[in-house]
Amino acid sequence: MANSNNQKKSNQNKSNNIRRVLFFFVLLITCLALVSFLTPNSKIEDVPLSEVITRANDENGNIKKITVSGSELLITLKDKDQPTQKSRKDSSGTLYEQGLINYCEGKNGDELKSCQEKYPVIEYTEPSNFWNNFLDIALIVGPIIIIAGFFIFMMRQAQSMNNQSMGFGKAKAKLYGPDKKKVKFEDVAGNESAKQDLTEIVDFLKNPKKYEKLGAKIPRGVLLAGDPGTGKTLMARAVAGEANVPFFSISGSEFAEMFVGVGASRVRDLFSKAKKNAPSIIFIDEIDAVAHKRDARGGAGREDEQTLNQILVEMDGFDNDSGVIVMAATNRVDMLDKALLRPGRFDRHVNVTLPERKDRLEILKVHFKNKPTEKDVDLNALAKKTAGSSGADLANIANEAAITAAREGHKAITNNDLTEAFERVAIGPQRKSKVMSDEEKKITAYHEAGHAVVGHVLPDSDPVHKITIIPRGGTGGVTWFLPPEDRSYKSVYDLKDVLARAMGGRVAEKLIFGEDAITTGASSDLKHVAELSKDMIISEGMGSGTRNQVFPEESTGYYTISTGKPYSEKTAELIDAEIKKLTDEAGKRAEAVLKANTKVLDRVATALLEKETLEESDIAPLMKDATLPPSAKLH
Repeated sequence: MANSNNQKKSNQNKSNNIRRVLFFFVLLITCLALVSFLTPNSKIEDVPLSEVITRANDENGNIKKITVSGSELLITLKDKDQPTQKSRKDSSGTLYEQGLINYCEGKNGDELKSCQEKYPVIEYTEPSNFWNNFLDIALIVGPIIIIAGFFIFMMRQAQSMNNQSMGFGKAKAKLYGPDKKKVKFEDVAGNESAKQDLTEIVDFLKNPKKYEKLGAKIPRGVLLAGDPGTGKTLMARAVAGEANVPFFSISGSEFAEMFVGVGASRVRDLFSKAKKNAPSIIFIDEIDAVAHKRDARGGAGREDEQTLNQILVEMDGFDNDSGVIVMAATNRVDMLDKALLRPGRFDRHVNVTLPERKDRLEILKVHFKNKPTEKDVDLNALAKKTAGSSGADLANIANEAAITAAREGHKAITNNDLTEAFERVAIGPQRKSKVMSDEEKKITAYHEAGHAVVGHVLPDSDPVHKITIIPRGGTGGVTWFLPPEDRSYKSVYDLKDVLARAMGGRVAEKLIFGEDAITTGASSDLKHVAELSKDMIISEGMGSGTRNQVFPEESTGYYTISTGKPYSEKTAELIDAEIKKLTDEAGKRAEAVLKANTKVLDRVATALLEKETLEESDIAPLMKDATLPPSAKLH
């Protein structure tokens, strides 16, 4: 925040300087124009002195009066339509000596009047050359002032650029000091285990002597690891708020620049500021942007490696009593350099996991605290639906629910608003403009009924929660399966049932409309089957021919030339065969279930065509006589 204010002040000062220079130039030009306009002699014609003398001695010379002021002669003509003229005499001699005779001198009365009609009257006045002198001075001094002002302007610009270049290596960290709004652990719902780990860090900062007496050292660094949106940044701010210390927040990408050495300079500046404000906390968000693994293909001169090296040096160079803790967040721990993860740098690793059901309920309560809701709104049911959602997802659902309520004209958020918000975030908005033909509706109804019947019958599948054939997002219909409780592990039976129910839509189309009448509606299902079966073989060791074998494609040191992966061509063929085996098995199980429950399939499809959406309470009566055929059993 301080850096942002300084930047605004700097930009404002530059703008003010430019305005001052422009005002100076406009003022100078205006003055010159006024001088030129107000000068009396600006419209006077210059004539030679010899011509003036000749015409003055001639009765028809058309000169009425000659006003002499020093060396200047101002000639007034008898003809008023002609402009006034001027001339100059030689300053070393008199007008008489130069031939200009005052014929009317010494005459009075009628003689003077008659003489003035023929010859000019010569009058002498004191010299008054203010305007001429001012104009002369302005023409001499003006360009000098303009040039000097230009140089001053350029020097200020150069100084400003120099200040910018000097600040180029400054850290762009935002400082959240004691005067800012504090975040406490009570503001962070869920993740009790993570909060417990971080509570010790707070106690370290508050009572360092308590630990020093026992010989304990304050952790140098704390790494917060977890999925995106789980609240890692909020956790770090809560630590600073509880400890009541300055909190420097910066993103890993803000260290990077196209100029080599800038990142390392910013790291030094950041740690220097933190030490001056100790005890304090440095928080580096998305640290994997500058701390990824180094390898031989890199180089000591690379900007990202220089930045990482400087972070390693600064963390290793802290005094034990410096009172500065480095906190960092990432969702890719596997990408971080090992030197950063060793004890003495990031001593403590805290996993910020996806919230469980009770945590999701607490998070939803926080987000709905300041939103009006109807009395029958069931946040517990929403927490049950949102398994696998992060804190950010739940915040988005709460916001969408408020938007939906406002759009519908409700004074408070209803259960229908919650349902619409959840489905909108999970899949996408309803495509109300999509018009489906009767044939498309029938295909979609049997497709979704196929998913539902297979999922309902298989023993290790999650219960069916809702079915709809209303287009939403990129789908023509949706079938929801919700687990009765959160689970940390899934067995091979669970995953095989997921594969079978995913194949239920395509198999139902084949059974009802024929082998050659299958549609593209199952494309997302088939993609899900391919990804899940591949993960079961490569990452989970669940293949019958590759049981307990995994083939990680990341974080490995070698790759074969033939496949470009860390296994041979023969192993790649075996993996493909295992994936095909799982897919074929899922299709056969789904087909066995649907053939044994054709009447149930028809009932569900017919109900969908009538109502378009079936809730859990509607589905149970339709499935009452569904059975599991022996050929679909796994155990």
